[in-house]
Amino acid sequence: MSRIKFMNTEIDNLTMEETLQVVDILIQKQRNAYVVTPNVDHIVKLESNENLKKAYSEADLILADGKPLIWVSKIYRKPIKEKISGSDLFPELCKHSAKKNYKMFFLGAKEGVAAKAAEKLKEKYKGLEIVGCYSPPMGFENDSVELDKITSLIKSVNPHILILALGCPKQEILAHQYRNAFNVPLTFCLGATLDFEAGNVKRAPHWMANAGLEWAYRMYKEPKRMFKRYVLEDWKFAKLFVKYW
Repeated sequence: MSRIKFMNTEIDNLTMEETLQVVDILIQKQRNAYVVTPNVDHIVKLESNENLKKAYSEADLILADGKPLIWVSKIYRKPIKEKISGSDLFPELCKHSAKKNYKMFFLGAKEGVAAKAAEKLKEKYKGLEIVGCYSPPMGFENDSVELDKITSLIKSVNPHILILALGCPKQEILAHQYRNAFNVPLTFCLGATLDFEAGNVKRAPHWMANAGLEWAYRMYKEPKRMFKRYVLEDWKFAKLFVKYW
């Protein structure tokens, strides 16, 4: 793999097709690997969150999620080949898993969302095997009993792929700290993807995503939830762009 230094992290400079090839390799190796997908919000959080930094430093696959990262990479003269957002990768991963007979487990989203997403995905990709869905309660990451329950649930069905839809930095830190306890060949940290697939949250139109305006669409759709991220936090990305130039 071609890994490049980018701002306060690294990026595996891959196309979508190359990513799916690496997925096969990591599953075959069975070394409890995990995947993170940095975007503007993650880059900002990485500056101050030590646990997130550690999770990123040991991630097996780091994929650029967002047009701003692509633009910045060109200005830095280290161009990233392709934007591989979690929401674009997830359907491709499901299609690929159906062909390869990989079993999947969904952890995250609100009650019932993962199950709804699973139903829709199984209809869309014939042969896709989703062996479990679980929506943990708030604060579960600090509850040893709940974490033991989740670990047992995952181990009982022995998936090849675990999808964490818990938001950053919770999902990345969990993937890092519990990768050996969960004992799953490959874990993906994919944020809102289950909400998108369940139809609870609409994705931005293709043209907006390609123009780097997905954030504006999400702000329009969920102003209260997204205000803190996009208005109060992510402006710091401009400072970091100058810092790492």
